[in-house]
Amino acid sequence: MSDEKEKKGFLHFLYKHRFLILRRVSQVSIIALYIGGNIYGWSILKGNLSSSVLFDAIPLADPFAVLQMFFAGAIVAADALIGAVLILLFYALIGGRAFCSWVCPMNIVTDFANWLRVKTKIHREEWQLRLTRKTRYIALALALVLSFILAMPAFEYVSPISILHRGLIFGMGLGWTMVLTIFLFDLFVIKNGWCGHVCPLGGFYSLVTRPSLVRIDYNKDRCTECMECVKICPESQVLHMVGKHSSLVKSGECINCGRCVEVCNDDAIYFTLRFRKEEVSHEAK
Repeated sequence: MSDEKEKKGFLHFLYKHRFLILRRVSQVSIIALYIGGNIYGWSILKGNLSSSVLFDAIPLADPFAVLQMFFAGAIVAADALIGAVLILLFYALIGGRAFCSWVCPMNIVTDFANWLRVKTKIHREEWQLRLTRKTRYIALALALVLSFILAMPAFEYVSPISILHRGLIFGMGLGWTMVLTIFLFDLFVIKNGWCGHVCPLGGFYSLVTRPSLVRIDYNKDRCTECMECVKICPESQVLHMVGKHSSLVKSGECINCGRCVEVCNDDAIYFTLRFRKEEVSHEAK
C-alpha cells in the first residue's frame, strides 16, 4: 500500500512539475548537442547560441546579435542573415518568448537563485531593489547605440548568456565571475532581476513575439482566485486579467514557461493556440 502511495506521489510530483522538467531537459539537451558538435564533431548542432549550423546545412543565428552587427556597420554574411530570419520567424510566429525559458542556460541560474530566495525567505518585497521592467528596453536601446558608436556588437561582448554558453562548451575561465554576479543579483537584490528586468535579449524577444501562436489562456469561470499563478510567474504583470476576466495572455513578455499552468489546481490556466481560442473557451464552458 505504501509503495502504491509513493508511486502516486512521485507521479503527482512529475505532473505538477512537468513543464519545469521538460524545460530542464530541453536546456541541458541543447547544451549537450553543442558540446557534441564542437568537441566530438556531431553534425546536429555546431557553433554557439549566437551563430550555429543545424545538421551541417541549416544556418541559425541570434537575430539580436545580427541587429547589433547592422548597427555596428558590419557586413553581415548571407548565412547569418538567413539564420537570424529563421530564428526570428520561429519565435515571433510560433514559440513566443520561449527562448528565455526553454533554451537560455542563464535561466537555470536565475531560477535556482529564485528558488533559494523562496526557501530562505530572502524574497520579501520590502528587502528588494525597486526596478521597473522597462529597464530591459533601455538596456536594449543602449546596446544598439553603443554598437553604433563602438562599431561592434556591444552586448555580445559582455552578454552573460554567451559567456555561460561558451563556458559550458569550452571551459569557464573567468566567465564564472559574470555568472556568479547575475546569481547574486537575483538572489539578494531583486527577484527575477536579470531575466525579468535587465536582459536586453529578453526585451528584444518581448517586442517581436506578440503575434506568436503558442499562448497561455485563462478561464475566469474555473478560477477560485488563489493567485498562486501570479505568485509564481516570473513575469507576473502578464497575468493582470486573473480574477477579472477570461483572456489570452497577449503580452510578448510572457516566457511560456508553464509554471502558472503547473500550480493552477482549478485548470483555469492552460496552453493553447491563438486560433483555437474560441473553440477552447467554448469547450471549457
